[in-house]
Amino acid sequence: MTTSWTPIKTAIVLALCGAALAGTPASAAAPAAPRPDARAAAQPDAQAALRPGDDFFAWANGDWLAQTEIPADRSSWGAMANLAEQTNQRIVKLIEDTAADKGAGAEARKVSDYFGAYMNEAAIEARGTAPLAPVLAQIDAIQTRTDLARALGASIRADVDPLNNTDFATENLFGLWVAQGLHEPDKNRPYLLQGGLGMPDRAYYLDAGERMAGLRTQYQQHIAAMLKLAGRADAEARAAKVFALEVDIATAHASRADSADVRKADNAWTRKDFASKAPGLDWNAFFKAARLSDQNKFIVWHPAAVTGEAALVDKIDVAVWKDWLAFHRINQMAGVLPKAFADQAFAFYGKALSGTPQQSVRWKRALGATNAAMDEAVGKLYVAKYFPADNKKQLQQMVANIVAAFGKRIDKLDWMAPATRAQARQKLKTLYVGVGYPDKWKSYGGLKVVADDAFGNAMRAEAFRYGQQIAALHRKPDRGAWAMPPQLVNAVNLPLQNALNFPAAILQPPFYDPKAPDAANYGAIGAIIGHEISHSFDDQGAQFDAQGRLRDWWTREDLAHFQAASQKLVAQFNGYKPFPDLAVNGQLTLSENLADLAGLAAAYDAYKAADAGAGEEGDRQFFAGFAHSWRNKAREAAERRGILTDGHAPPQYRAATVRNLDAWYQAFDVQPGQKLYLAPEERVRVW
Repeated sequence: MTTSWTPIKTAIVLALCGAALAGTPASAAAPAAPRPDARAAAQPDAQAALRPGDDFFAWANGDWLAQTEIPADRSSWGAMANLAEQTNQRIVKLIEDTAADKGAGAEARKVSDYFGAYMNEAAIEARGTAPLAPVLAQIDAIQTRTDLARALGASIRADVDPLNNTDFATENLFGLWVAQGLHEPDKNRPYLLQGGLGMPDRAYYLDAGERMAGLRTQYQQHIAAMLKLAGRADAEARAAKVFALEVDIATAHASRADSADVRKADNAWTRKDFASKAPGLDWNAFFKAARLSDQNKFIVWHPAAVTGEAALVDKIDVAVWKDWLAFHRINQMAGVLPKAFADQAFAFYGKALSGTPQQSVRWKRALGATNAAMDEAVGKLYVAKYFPADNKKQLQQMVANIVAAFGKRIDKLDWMAPATRAQARQKLKTLYVGVGYPDKWKSYGGLKVVADDAFGNAMRAEAFRYGQQIAALHRKPDRGAWAMPPQLVNAVNLPLQNALNFPAAILQPPFYDPKAPDAANYGAIGAIIGHEISHSFDDQGAQFDAQGRLRDWWTREDLAHFQAASQKLVAQFNGYKPFPDLAVNGQLTLSENLADLAGLAAAYDAYKAADAGAGEEGDRQFFAGFAHSWRNKAREAAERRGILTDGHAPPQYRAATVRNLDAWYQAFDVQPGQKLYLAPEERVRVW
């Protein structure tokens, strides 16, 4: 996962990423999530009166929910977050040991120097805003709209993956993604996406309602505060104009649902097309500054937004755009500026936007920044110490078992035509599965890290990452390239590569424990493995063939059946309403919900094949392991934000996926009248 690590993205990535979820190195500051005990027949003591068929999430996790508080520096807390805390305690110790080791290699030394520079608050305070001055001077020097186009092009960053990133927001005017072409598996192409917002989504600018109106007021105040800290005069008046510009940008943006529709993103533009299809921006100057002049073919993910934003470049005064550029650059660099900047960024993005009461301690932020700058260099340190070869071998076997189980499910589908089935089987046959860490590591030889220059390191790391992405435009796609570093507690399906990544950090308790029963492991990590495999066949992944080419490989009848079954799942999740005024969006979360359902079913089949003698007790362990893996608590602001912007449903409803599997009813004697009960004909069955 590559990210610009702006305050916006940090707030989101913190929820998933081992790069920024560490506990205190010297002591465990955050409460530890109990390891799934895969309790069989016994209900949690505090939930004795609650039946599994009424609320399976609460039944399985009641004791944990009652005993666990969200740490003050977090907007949510759960099994993944707790594991990331533990993982990062290890990573920080490795970095500290490297700093003290005079014989450490050059790359490891860069990691420790980057971390150390970020931690050196005294040096950052002493420099004040001096490092920012030349950056703002370049913006101040803008006089013409051609100058503005150059500045906008120079600011673009390749930090958004629209197929896997739950947050499409980028503070730069446009986002750039480099990946193989939708119809050209042998060529990498530049994808251009909408951007330009300092809040997570257009809804924050346009939706009516008291809460959103309040956030808009606080955001405008945040813009003014940042400009004032940087010494800009008339900060409030400038902030009002910057905010008004972002409202115009948001109005041009595609909705979250449209962003997730890859068919609407299939827009090939030549470089010459931009002048006629998106007038208002000097595209030649823009592309030259963005180092994209040698690219003739682009894929424009959000064509209406690109057109609308280009028109705003021509319509809005250059002075307003200069203030917009200045604010976003200050905002992006807040973490490596004096404490007042970081505190102000947290006041809005942490407290106001996510409901987090306390800012993370400095070293946690330093670790997040180091991971963002040198993700695989940190990962190399981690796996050398903490990922045994035996773990990789065992997980590879589990993956093979679940892939085989999914293949058998495909073979048994009575609604699928032979032609479609053959294509589906080919996808499974050619699937690349990366376990633990990449086969080839990135090189950081070209990145200059200075031991006492946090601001300069951040600027150079940003430029270095962008250079890596630009270089990829001149290479053929690599199916084995990883999108996640090994220390990330997460997993991913890459539709264009027809590939999966299972980083080392998630392959440990509570998700995988070599000492635990097969039932618990298959219910936890097995369901995650099945989930990622299933993404190749969800509403989005099913649009890509075995080579990652976007094309129709379904018969018309098969596609109609698949879509009808999918809509039943949409309706099921639309019925979940965590707040009186806000329901889960079944369409927005469809891909993840389909993957949960199919992945759990395939993991169950693989478990039964691996342990043919397992009875109901094993089945209860399997489903309890699944529910335990979704242990999570979130602050209201964070949960509301997720419902509006995240392609994943809240964890309590993902745990309820079990209601669609017949075996769950048998294992827990779920009867009509219980809240999760579905009649057999109402249970959603897709794969």
